[in-house]
Amino acid sequence: MNWDEIRKEFETSEITLKALAEKHDVKIGTLKSRKSREGWSRDPTKKDATKKKKVATLEPVIESDELNDKQKMFCLYYIKYFNATKAYQKAYGVDRNTAESIAYRLMGNDGVRREIERLKQERFNGVLLDAQAVLQKYIDIAFADITDFVDFGQREMPELDHNGEPMLDENGDEITYSYSFVNLKNNDEVDGTLITEVKKGKDGVSVKLADKMKALEFLSKYTDLLSVNDKKRLQEEKLRMEISKLQNNDETSQESQVAKMLRKLVGDE
Repeated sequence: MNWDEIRKEFETSEITLKALAEKHDVKIGTLKSRKSREGWSRDPTKKDATKKKKVATLEPVIESDELNDKQKMFCLYYIKYFNATKAYQKAYGVDRNTAESIAYRLMGNDGVRREIERLKQERFNGVLLDAQAVLQKYIDIAFADITDFVDFGQREMPELDHNGEPMLDENGDEITYSYSFVNLKNNDEVDGTLITEVKKGKDGVSVKLADKMKALEFLSKYTDLLSVNDKKRLQEEKLRMEISKLQNNDETSQESQVAKMLRKLVGDE
């Protein structure tokens, strides 16, 4: 279907949307959605301004004719909050406990489910122009690994004598020692948008990554937009962060106990 031709026909003639929909065999709701989303206008002098305004103020449009008003409102609120309980509360005006016990049934309605999926796809495809890019950036931040930015480990090096020659043991083998290394990767090998700070101090170069915890919190609110694999990675990363937090708390607690004991020994307590 050539939507450019349909739009041109609308903008250059007096044909009604209903007649246009019948002529091209499309649903009137789909046509209205296109007109709203793309800012169709019959006044060429206002076309660009109208289009910019629509992008900034656009609201999703329900196309399904099989849903009642409450169900339509539920779909719209769900797309706004991505929370079935909250959407049911808003659409039906009930308390949270009631909404929590009933919302899942409405999510199981075929018509509601199809409309929500269509709205989500529409949102991804253009209603919010940068939604997918923003979501992907949060995914990149949440799942970033330090090894994406630095190489580190241990290497073996030969011991050298005063002449700079490798030293040998009694069997004639080189005497070696291990040393730790940390090497930053070149800027053309990493995604610099995930780094918030690079600085060189007395202890060497340090790299600070974007806030993983904030990214995880953001993704936790929009799990419906994630792939199955990303949902799994999200749960694993959250678990890893929780374990790290507990370990840090344990270490802090132990340090506090030691400090308390020392204060007692010197008579400060």
